[in-house]
Amino acid sequence: IPFDFINGKTITMGKTNQSSVTEFVLLGLSGYPELEAIYFVLVLFMYMVILLGNGVIIIVSVCDSHLHTPMYFFLSNLSFLDICYTSSSIPLFLSSFLTSKKTISFSGCGVQMFLSFAMGATECVLLSMMAFDRYVAICNPLRYPIIMSKNLYVPMAVGSWIAGGVNSMLQTSLAMRLPFCGDNVINHFTCEILAVLKLACADISVNVISMVVANMIFLVVPVLFIFISYVFILSTILRILSSEGRRKAFSTCSAHLTVVIIFYGTILFMYAKPKATDSSGIDKVQVTDKIISLFYGVVTPMLNPLIYSLRNKDVKAAEKSECCFKKIHLL
Repeated sequence: IPFDFINGKTITMGKTNQSSVTEFVLLGLSGYPELEAIYFVLVLFMYMVILLGNGVIIIVSVCDSHLHTPMYFFLSNLSFLDICYTSSSIPLFLSSFLTSKKTISFSGCGVQMFLSFAMGATECVLLSMMAFDRYVAICNPLRYPIIMSKNLYVPMAVGSWIAGGVNSMLQTSLAMRLPFCGDNVINHFTCEILAVLKLACADISVNVISMVVANMIFLVVPVLFIFISYVFILSTILRILSSEGRRKAFSTCSAHLTVVIIFYGTILFMYAKPKATDSSGIDKVQVTDKIISLFYGVVTPMLNPLIYSLRNKDVKAAEKSECCFKKIHLL
């Protein structure tokens, strides 16, 4: 089979009508070299905070027996998810600043797309599971230990990971089976699926329909579930007579609610904001889209452990506990 070394593509002829792209070029901020140094330092710093903050959450959740509860089990899953999600793209993103290589292999793009989809869908489901946990804790506190037993919350977390993985496998396989016979330049930091689909030289209606269905299942349904849960939660809190009781009840779910607002608010702003169509504003819009995507992919995972640490007395107490670090030292 002849190979085009200039474009990095295998040339196929006959009835297959497909071109096998061996790599993609990630533009990132290539058109704005003055911003690259600033973004390298910012993203590197945020990535270190993500690893440290989420790593601490996982460690204290495992080491401190007081945190062996459903909420902190879900939280440690969320922290591990954020580490996996950012580690699938940020190291490559940072290395592109240090070297002239701005490419990613076809298979590497598929892996990155799979991890991005899997982590995003899993986080949506996990946040809804955490909302259910808060609902039971506030609306049915006496039955909480019975309802939220280990036999329930562990399968809930496992189910979230499986659902996200299955959805990601479907979306990624549909995207990577498409023929790419034209441009192989992705105008993005990562292999974002919408940017990749634009490069396909075939009908992508099946991909679009599949993504719409997936968005309904993994975005709309969890949001409705979270909304309904908090309607019942707020209704219960408002019926509490003492102001101190209302404050304590709300404090138990304020961190989760803050994370939900940031997570879904960023997604809504990314995909719901109007697109400019005039030629003079296209580049600015593209840079804005990239920055928003960066915020979603880096800033949100960085804020999650900070929010839970600052707004949760149990986590702050566990982080200050010397007992946990003694156990780590013994290991």
